[in-house]
Amino acid sequence: MDGAEELIRQSVLSKIDLSRTLCDDEVLSQIRTEICAIASEYPISVEKRKKLEKKIFNSLRRLDIIEDFLEDDAVSEIMINGPDHIFIEKNGEIIETGLTFRPPERLLDLIQHIAGKENKVVNETRPILDTRLPESGARVNIVLPPAAVDCGIITIRKFPKDPITMEKLIRYKTLSREIAEFLKDLVEAGYNIMISGGTSSGKTTFLNALTEYVPRSERVITIEDSAELQVRGIADLVRLESRQRSLDGNLEISIRDLVKTSLRMRPDRIIIGECRGAEALELLQALNTGHDGTMGTLHANSAEDTAARIETMVLQGGIDLPVRAIRQQIVSGIDIFIHLGRMRDRSRKLLEIRETDGIANGEVRLRPLYLYKGDGVWQKEGELKKREKLIRSGHLSA
Repeated sequence: MDGAEELIRQSVLSKIDLSRTLCDDEVLSQIRTEICAIASEYPISVEKRKKLEKKIFNSLRRLDIIEDFLEDDAVSEIMINGPDHIFIEKNGEIIETGLTFRPPERLLDLIQHIAGKENKVVNETRPILDTRLPESGARVNIVLPPAAVDCGIITIRKFPKDPITMEKLIRYKTLSREIAEFLKDLVEAGYNIMISGGTSSGKTTFLNALTEYVPRSERVITIEDSAELQVRGIADLVRLESRQRSLDGNLEISIRDLVKTSLRMRPDRIIIGECRGAEALELLQALNTGHDGTMGTLHANSAEDTAARIETMVLQGGIDLPVRAIRQQIVSGIDIFIHLGRMRDRSRKLLEIRETDGIANGEVRLRPLYLYKGDGVWQKEGELKKREKLIRSGHLSA
């Protein structure tokens, strides 16, 4: 049947008019015509005919053999390591699907189809592409040879249709209700919060959940590499997205450019999907010039490592600043560090909350407020020292 599938697919491609825009019904009609022609010689059951029709249609108009995974809400990640090895993450477990692209050229067709959805280019000259699927907002990374040694690689990170709320995170035991109430007060009061963690630790999901607590009257600007945040309930919402330089003359728009311009857009609150590089300098300057309530994420191994990561990213900006000055800006600008992690059972947990507490022996000092002790238990380690914003916002009496 696989051979028949490819024959029908090629026959449909040779007979449809690619010079004009075709609707799905026209393509389906041609597929059915070709299947009927095959069925006249080789009997095919109605069930097999429907499956064959769907497979061919998906290969021509959708995302081929991975379309079913995109429609499966239990699948959170799709990892294609060339035409012969396709993996998915489903309910937290990595599974090899056993599916293959036949002929292998169909994988290259899929890659160009995905890139074309956002009018982007990926080829041997420009072998790395970050993009997204416009239908679902899923994040896509593509790597081609020579950057990929053996074959084309696609990694697709899906996001839930309905955002994961803080209530769901409490139910999943990512954090306790006490901590959620504490964070609610901090967000409403305008504390500057950075969320750190490793890959797939749930940083973006957690940041998205925190946005529930942003006052609805505020003007919020989100800045992202690929638009992933699902901020809801904010009427005055501005979404900014970076852009890579393209071969057709479009100039790069970096996260650093967007942070700079957001300061001129009268923001009440800036939310950065992920801080990765030189934009950390502009971010720190914004935090130190009255832009309270800013939140963002970055990769780090612990809350304390996060401060060092920010130092490194600021130095990438090429401005010769003394390290002590950078650390002082971190202490003055960032109030709270939250660190997340993925446990051995694949659950995601809030591991620590710390507040900046000055500089000691030349290093940024972070005081622990909550630490995860295991078995769904968080221990409160200390009281918040930075209480001025809570007092000003009325969350705490003077």
